Amino acid sequence: MIYLHMNVFRKAFLLLSLFAFLSPGCEKAADASSNPGLLLASYSSRGTSTPPVARAGGRAEVIVKSVKFLGGPRTIHHEVGPMETIYRLSRMYDVSPQSIYSANRLRPGDSLQVGQKLIIPNARMIRHVINVYRNPQWKYIIVHHTATGKGNSKIIHRAHRLRGFQHGLGYHFLIDNGTLGKGDGQIEMFPRWIHQQSGAHCKAGGMNEKAIGISLVGNFNNEKPTPNQLQSLAFLLSTLRSYYHIPAAHILRHRDVPGAQTECPGKLLPMSRLK
Repeated sequence: MIYLHMNVFRKAFLLLSLFAFLSPGCEKAADASSNPGLLLASYSSRGTSTPPVARAGGRAEVIVKSVKFLGGPRTIHHEVGPMETIYRLSRMYDVSPQSIYSANRLRPGDSLQVGQKLIIPNARMIRHVINVYRNPQWKYIIVHHTATGKGNSKIIHRAHRLRGFQHGLGYHFLIDNGTLGKGDGQIEMFPRWIHQQSGAHCKAGGMNEKAIGISLVGNFNNEKPTPNQLQSLAFLLSTLRSYYHIPAAHILRHRDVPGAQTECPGKLLPMSRLK
């Protein structure tokens, strides 16, 4: 999660490369957002110290799992993802919301912008912080890859907009691989999950309306997921499967969905071992 310094030209080249190579990974899915008036490009996270509230699913229950101890307090530079809050960051790094406000000259109620760089002082550990909501909509989990070597939520959002997804980010979760300023195995929650909206990740079988979409950064036709990504995926699958009572037979690769015409998530993701 340490901020990755890149000059403007390198960023532009990388962004164009990601746009060019993202499309082969998954079929083009119709955007089935349950809130067509919501524009993800204008998302801003509220700097609140209270848990987020979903529009459809009610107040979130928050599941926290420690994944890495930092060996002593240290300063972290964190790039804000869509819908992230000071509350979530304080839980993720085991620091008080007040310390984040102070280090960044923020006040409760100030808006956070996607891509904003925040100083996290005296971070003690890194945790998975996952929201779950009471919602009978979710019957399946579909696993994808981004078909790119690098990526994060901001880049994937832009790429999905260019591919015609009116509301951007089509997945509910992303598991990073340690590139573009995000930690290897870091789980990012997308706005569709926060608002408990249908996905835009698998139109085959009507899965957008009934399946949670999880994507991992990488092209698993060419390389294996990192061990940290697999550990995070196993944790996330276990958490969601248990909470929503999803049978193992309903956890599918995108390519396994009847009618899906795709190689996603590639041949090197060990799905049978994970299940």
